[in-house]
Amino acid sequence: MKADLHLHTTASDGRLTPAALVRLAAEKGLDVIAITDHDSIGGIDDAMLAARSLPSLKVIPGVEINTDIPNGEVHILGYFLDHQSPELDQTLKGLRQSRGQRARRIIAKLAKLGIHVDWERIKQVAGDGSIGRPHIAQAMLEQGYIHSFQEAFNKYLGRRGPAYVERERLTPAAAVELVVRAGGLPVLAHPAGLDRLEELLGQLKQVGLVGLEAYYNGYSQPTIDWLVSIANKHGLIITGGSDFHGLGDKSETPIGGVDVAWDGIGQLVALAQKPPAK
Repeated sequence: MKADLHLHTTASDGRLTPAALVRLAAEKGLDVIAITDHDSIGGIDDAMLAARSLPSLKVIPGVEINTDIPNGEVHILGYFLDHQSPELDQTLKGLRQSRGQRARRIIAKLAKLGIHVDWERIKQVAGDGSIGRPHIAQAMLEQGYIHSFQEAFNKYLGRRGPAYVERERLTPAAAVELVVRAGGLPVLAHPAGLDRLEELLGQLKQVGLVGLEAYYNGYSQPTIDWLVSIANKHGLIITGGSDFHGLGDKSETPIGGVDVAWDGIGQLVALAQKPPAK
């Protein structure tokens, strides 16, 4: 059985539509996928509709919420959530609006560095999805300012880059609580580089965190083993995924390209099917 629980579509900063992503997952022989767009649940309905004709593929409704901590950021994945929750929809809508404001400020910073990217082209690249830094990187690439997406982030758009701009975010705990209120299962995404990880896990578990993403794009086996041991220590479900965006960059891990242990998937499914406590 093959699974990929970390995938992005055109509903945020991915390059494939939800339906196209579902078809690609089926072509690659995946059995379970999760749609986890940044601060967006807009692609879930289309993905689940496309999967109806593919009985061998299960689509889990999900989201990836970007949050802030001092000197860094934390991403919270939510699985099996009610993607029609009004509170979830309104909160994510506010976060997406802040992305647009942030993008304009990034463009202004780039202009001061002699990099003049076209706002209308960025909106075209983003389509119906929320505007993110990868869309700006795509415009920079098309206009010849960079040679790869990684160069855009390393030199300009990353947290330490001269064009980086902070934006409105939730705290990690608030994101976990939001997912829980929407009936979902919160998981800490790509945690290897986070400072004071175990302290953070203790705090987030108190408000509903159920899992840790140990199998992830680029993680070495020693890193995976370390994260698995931490997850087991804290009684967390172990998940994983490729963080696939379909950017066409040779450095990107392909869909299904991370070997995710099946035990954690089964535990997530079982927990999602468990009746709520009265």
